[in-house]
Amino acid sequence: MSSNSITQVETFGFERIPDRSRYARPIDLFRLLFGGCNTFSTSVLGSFPVLLGLSFKAGVYSIVLGVVIGSCILAPMGLFGPRNGTSDPVSSGAHFGIHGRIVGSFLAVLTAVAFFSLAVWSSGDALVGGANHLLGLPVNWMTLSFAYGLFAVLVLTVCVYGFRFMLWVNKIAVWAASLLFVVGIVAFAGPFNSAYAGKVALGSVGFWPAFVSAVLVAMSNPVSFACTLGDWARYIPQNTPKKRTILAVMLAQLATFVPFFFGLATATIIASKAPDFIASNNYVGGLLAISPNWFFLPVCLIAIIGGMSTGTTALYGTGLDMSSMFPKFLNRVRATLLIGSLAIGFIFLGRFAFNLVESVSTFSVLINVCSCPWMVIMIIGFVTRRGFYLSDDLQVFNRGGRGGHYWFTHGWNWRAMGAWIPSAVIGLCFVNLPDQFVGPLGQLAGGLDISMPVSLTLACALYIALLQCFPEPDGVYGPLGRRWLRSGPQRNATVHPVVPATRLKAGGAQMKTQMKTQMKTQAQQRAVRREREEVLDTQDAG
Repeated sequence: MSSNSITQVETFGFERIPDRSRYARPIDLFRLLFGGCNTFSTSVLGSFPVLLGLSFKAGVYSIVLGVVIGSCILAPMGLFGPRNGTSDPVSSGAHFGIHGRIVGSFLAVLTAVAFFSLAVWSSGDALVGGANHLLGLPVNWMTLSFAYGLFAVLVLTVCVYGFRFMLWVNKIAVWAASLLFVVGIVAFAGPFNSAYAGKVALGSVGFWPAFVSAVLVAMSNPVSFACTLGDWARYIPQNTPKKRTILAVMLAQLATFVPFFFGLATATIIASKAPDFIASNNYVGGLLAISPNWFFLPVCLIAIIGGMSTGTTALYGTGLDMSSMFPKFLNRVRATLLIGSLAIGFIFLGRFAFNLVESVSTFSVLINVCSCPWMVIMIIGFVTRRGFYLSDDLQVFNRGGRGGHYWFTHGWNWRAMGAWIPSAVIGLCFVNLPDQFVGPLGQLAGGLDISMPVSLTLACALYIALLQCFPEPDGVYGPLGRRWLRSGPQRNATVHPVVPATRLKAGGAQMKTQMKTQMKTQAQQRAVRREREEVLDTQDAG
């Protein structure tokens, strides 16, 4: 089988990909990012301004502002993959410590499962609903289960084969889904009214809380890729100009205006013609209710294509993250099968047993609040270290060893952890999602949800302050030294030697042998003492 075949199972896991095996280009990163967003899941996010009562004009401003801010935060994260040839959670070991990098892996797994579930649910509902209007297919638990299962199994199959197959799927999805969304513009051009006023006008009491919430929802879409961007960017050659990689990430997110504005425009029509669906937060159902008969087929096609592209980009990285967390037990394929199977089980239980669709949407927002400070710490670290990383030292944990430049304090960099933990916790306290989740401090801003701005700002301030007050070892900054930070004392230059797993095992075996010998010696000494005591007792008795 040719090494370029899309049906050849990907062999690379969390280890650094050799330069000779990196064949991706920034345009491929664009396709994966845009393909993963060019679906009904993003259209649902685009409908949120209308669900919150905003006008079409205010909705446009909120989406543009949220996507642009989120893209600016996300874009630098695209540099870690080409630089280190591995996933972003593994790269985060340079800043959080080789044990602390588990934070990134855990966030990545939670994000992937949440967005994979949302992608399957929204695409499955749209497919069955479209088939119901087109062919009279009943909408019940059996047909929905079949649709969910079909999407989930197809996505899992693509993820097992790996990057090349996923890239092929998204090459098709980018153009096909975009064309179908353009067809949708034609379908709804007649009833669309750009003067839709909404329920909350500028200057009214609830306008700014609704507007800020809409901005944060739009912002959450690019932020959701924070921990997974390196999974795809690691195939880009290291010598690729940084500007091209950053531009690819920015353009991919700006291209999501297509599904975002489709969702916003159609939501205004739903609010006018079928307001009950807006009241129940059922965008997909409302879209099917207002669609002309000839558009049901494009709806089904968007559901299939979009569900595949979004699901694969969400689930692909879980194999890498889980295999890097448990390198002794799992490789990429096994980890992908394990997490994929658990995610499929969660999809069915969450939909039919516990009705967790809305809860998972809320959960995805909470994950993003925790991911924002993690992302800020990574970007600040990249800038202050001038992009200098020791790729081999990043793999110490994965190989079962210890030590190296990123060992810090027993594998944890308390500077990064000391910035991330309070930022994430306080950010969660400021979350204000009415009827879903309101943190203890959620009402301090007059109903505004300022969780992400708070977590971002606090992480930035805390991390820089900790780096200034407690400088990191000089060795992590490379020959050019640190940027914008003061140097530490000379003793800060000490580097913990790398102890391979084989030596640790040998040392452990040697320690066990020594302990057994020591215990045997002590037992012999106790036996000798007992014999002496018996002799003395006999003499005393005589």
